[in-house]
Formats: sequence, structure tokens, C-alpha cells
Amino acid sequence: MKIRPLHDRILVKREEEKEVKKGGIIIPDTAKEKPQEGKVIAVGNGKVNDEGKKVPLDVKAGDKILFGKYSGSEVKVDEQEYLIMKEEDVLAIIE
Repeated sequence: MKIRPLHDRILVKREEEKEVKKGGIIIPDTAKEKPQEGKVIAVGNGKVNDEGKKVPLDVKAGDKILFGKYSGSEVKVDEQEYLIMKEEDVLAIIE
């Protein structure tokens, strides 16, 4: 199944959290915080401004980004978990 976000939304796959053992204690998955960085999988066509012109997005597919802790909506496609969020929820592009 293919999925394409609309307008100024982007489809993001979270980066996998690296398992870190602090002081020999293994932290269970339920206690771990979800990572706030991910890879852009797909982007929408852009947002229409007040003048009716389409403004393209700054992010593109393949970009590695940082986003807010509670940003986006979680969706599951073909047994993979993704986030769909607006471009304004992106805090930075990691270069």
C-alpha cells in the first residue's frame, strides 16, 4: 500500500531508539521515551497561501528531522508505524 500526505503534511518514520544500559539496568520498552527524530518518507504538494498560490515545503523525502515530543498522529501501514504531521511541527533538519 502506498500513502501520500496531503497539502503541508509529511509522513515520518521514527528513528529506532538505541538500547542504552545505564549502570547495568535494562530499561523496559514501556518506560522508554519515544525518539524525537525521524526520516521523512513522503511529503505533500504544499500549502496554498492567501493569494491562492501553492507554497512548496522546505522538507523533502529522505531528510532527517527533529520534531516535537507530542507532534503528529500515529498511523500503521503494512505493519510499519509512521507519523503524519504538519510541516510546522518540524523543529529542525539534521544535516
